[in-house]
Amino acid sequence: MFNLINKVVLQQNHLKFIMRKEVLNYFFITIGCAFLAFGVVGFLSPNDIATGGTAGLAIIFHTVFDLSIGVLFALINIPLLLVSIKYLGKYFALKTTIAIVLMGVFIDVLAKGFEFEALSNDPLLATLYGGVTVGAGLGFIFKGGGSAGGGTIIARIVTSKTTLKTGTVILILDAIVVAAAGFVFHSIELALWSMISIYATSKMIDMILTGRPLEKIVHISSLKCLTELGIIINDTIGVSGTIVKGNDLSLKENKDIIFVVVPMNRLNALKDVVKRHDKDAKMIVMEASEMLGSKYSNK
Repeated sequence: MFNLINKVVLQQNHLKFIMRKEVLNYFFITIGCAFLAFGVVGFLSPNDIATGGTAGLAIIFHTVFDLSIGVLFALINIPLLLVSIKYLGKYFALKTTIAIVLMGVFIDVLAKGFEFEALSNDPLLATLYGGVTVGAGLGFIFKGGGSAGGGTIIARIVTSKTTLKTGTVILILDAIVVAAAGFVFHSIELALWSMISIYATSKMIDMILTGRPLEKIVHISSLKCLTELGIIINDTIGVSGTIVKGNDLSLKENKDIIFVVVPMNRLNALKDVVKRHDKDAKMIVMEASEMLGSKYSNK
C-alpha cells in the first residue's frame, strides 16, 4: 500500500514538473514571437532589409504584392507545415503552428493596429538591431521547443530525402532569399545588408540557446607528475579538475594531462601557477560554448 501511494505521488510530481516546463516553453515561444515581430516591423521591413527564411520572403512579397507581412508569413508557412507533419511529429508541429500564428498576429498588430513606425532609417542600425532582435526572437522560440517554420521545415524535408545536412539546406535557402531581396529591391547593397542581418541573427540565436559562459576549458600537459600541480590549482585558483594518466606518442614517457574549467578572470593566475610548476608545460585554452550540470564552486 505504501509503495502504491509513493508511486502515485511520484507520478503526480512528474506531471507537475512536465506542466511547469510546458508553461515555460509556451512563454518562451510567445516572447520569441513578440521579439521577432518587433524586429521585422521596427527595423527590417521599413528599410527593405530581408532576414533569412520565410520571414525574409514575407518582407519581399510585401513589397511585391502590398499584402500584410503577417498574412504572407502565414500563407507561406502553413501549407509547408501541413505537408511536413510526418517529418516533424505532431507535437513539434503544434508548437510550430502556434509560433507561426502568433508571429503573424504580432506583426500585423504592430504594423496595422499600432501603425508602428521604423525606429531607425539608417541601414547599418536597422540591419544590426533588426538582426539581433529577430535572432533573440528565434532563439526564444527554439528554446521553447518550437520553430519559426519555413527554413526548418524545408530543411527537414530535404534532409530526409537527400544526403544534404540541415545547416547546408538552410544556408542555401538564406542565399536564395538574399538574392531575391537584391532582385526585388533593385539594390545589391540591400542584399548585402540582408546578409549582415542574417549573420547577426545566427549569432544571437547561438547566444540565447547556449548562453555566454565566462569559463575557459584548459588542458595542461607535462612530463612531470601533475598531482602536486592539481592540488596547487585547487588551493590557489579555487577550481576542481581531472588528471588523466597517459603516455607520449612514442609510449616511452609518462605524460599526464590536467583538464580544468576556469573563469576568464582567473586564467592569467592559472598560467602563472603552471609556469612556476613547470616552465615547459603546455596549455591549450578553448572556449566553453555551453556549460551543463553543476557549476565549479569557488573557494
